[in-house]
Amino acid sequence: MTFTITITGKGGTGKTLLATLVLRHLLDVYSGSSFLVVDADSNTNLNRALGIAFEKSLGDLREEFIEGDPSLAGSKDLYFETLLYESVLVEADRYDFIAMGRPEGPGCYCYVNHLLRHALDRLSRNYDFVIIDCEAGLEHLSRRTARNVDVMLITVDPSLRSIITAERIKALASELEVLVGDIYVVINRVSKMVLPRILEELVKREFKIIGTIPEDPLVSEYDLQGVPIMNLPGDSPAVQATYEIVRRLVPLIDRSMR
Repeated sequence: MTFTITITGKGGTGKTLLATLVLRHLLDVYSGSSFLVVDADSNTNLNRALGIAFEKSLGDLREEFIEGDPSLAGSKDLYFETLLYESVLVEADRYDFIAMGRPEGPGCYCYVNHLLRHALDRLSRNYDFVIIDCEAGLEHLSRRTARNVDVMLITVDPSLRSIITAERIKALASELEVLVGDIYVVINRVSKMVLPRILEELVKREFKIIGTIPEDPLVSEYDLQGVPIMNLPGDSPAVQATYEIVRRLVPLIDRSMR
């Protein structure tokens, strides 16, 4: 079975940090498993946090697909899948990676989301884990990029706006009947001074909180220097806090994979 984790939330709340460090710990805990990592944000930056490069995104592939050989019109799915494996899927050290990217030409971006859904449906069957760093806000749900999700992690920061966005994401997931097993909140960049107030707001909205990540100066330092967040030292507060989050996820994962 494939266990799918999506990371979502308001822009700037630390989705990419969480996706990167969750992957890092899961690679260690489930060292013999296969992983697919998806950057489903049109503002692609997960690859920098991971320290990998890619040549083409699904946005790039969209143009090639549209301009492809007309004789292939009757086998579009096969044609797209061939292009996907040949030019978009990146084989990293212990996981594979694909990026959503951004379309360069005119046209509806919803079509690229359709291609992504199709790609995930086909690709996910080959992996034990799929980790999706979703587009900020509600786009991935309104376009139904994310579906058949075992765990959704919603990041919030010490702001009411991020909590309201989290509330909307949870409500929309229910309205669209997206298949989500569990929804948890991760509080990022939080200090002990404001944590009680944030917890109060989340509990009032009936959220389940799986962990908190404190402000970590190394994260900003690595980002400014262009150093992958994946390479943070083991004693980094963000690394240690995310380890605790993954430790709480392990029982859910193990039950699902029995």
